[in-house]
Amino acid sequence: MPMRPHALVFPGQGSQRIGMLDALPENEDLGRLLDAAEALSGLALRAIATNGPAETLSDTRAAQPLLYLAGWVWGTSLLDCGLRPSFVAGHSLGEYAALAIAGAFSAEAGLELVTERSALMAAAATAVPGTMAAVLGMERTTVSELVEGLSGVWLANDNAAAQVVISGTHAGMEAATVALTAAGARKIMPLTVAGPFHSPLMAPAGDRFAEIVAEAQFSDARIPVLQNTDPTPVTAAKLIKARLVDQITTPVRWTETVLALRDAGVEVLVEAGTGSVLTGLARKVEGIEAVAVEDGGVEHVLEVLGA
Repeated sequence: MPMRPHALVFPGQGSQRIGMLDALPENEDLGRLLDAAEALSGLALRAIATNGPAETLSDTRAAQPLLYLAGWVWGTSLLDCGLRPSFVAGHSLGEYAALAIAGAFSAEAGLELVTERSALMAAAATAVPGTMAAVLGMERTTVSELVEGLSGVWLANDNAAAQVVISGTHAGMEAATVALTAAGARKIMPLTVAGPFHSPLMAPAGDRFAEIVAEAQFSDARIPVLQNTDPTPVTAAKLIKARLVDQITTPVRWTETVLALRDAGVEVLVEAGTGSVLTGLARKVEGIEAVAVEDGGVEHVLEVLGA
């Protein structure tokens, strides 16, 4: 029986947890890549992933390379077991694992980009401190209209119906929390991130990262990728680069991504990475199923796909 049409999706920051490396399948390259990640970041990533504390693990310089490697290992394991996704996509940082799995760059090149990106974003967040929060129980258009008139806060992620994320300075976020609560938002939930990501406050990081990406070697993707800034399938290396640069300062269009995958004939989203955040979001969308590889392993994924 052929597999049901499926896409691989990769989670981003916020999915990290203490012990996240323990759940990974065997991979002969992981030790070498972790050595490289520790050297590039200057952090004891293995110890942080194993022992925390949670605040240290949430530091974007630690969370990004660890989540990238977790996504890459799970994605590689699924491909090795016979998955042939029609598309790949990733939420924010997860886009890098998606691109590596699609062959746009090697695992090593992706790791270098991710560690550079995380350091630049950490520096930008230190210069202009801020945070992010999920707004529950309010549609994107309403949230957007309410925050447009506020200083220092922006719409950052459109994750699902009645779940969007805002990003900004601490003062801006406080003002937004008051306004959104008064307007009927069910809950404003702070996220475990280290800065006001996907907002114009990240412009210094975006500008420098653009120079790094311009010099990096990309290949055309072997699997079509839907990117955060423009969720239409793409394989051309030049266009992938351009969209990747814009990602740091612009919103993650995740609702559009899931709908585009569904409309392209995808029946099942397979979440390859730590946790099951994207699986939960997809279950809010009619006409598409989702399964997280961490919930039941590769065998469970194959069962859901009818393999």
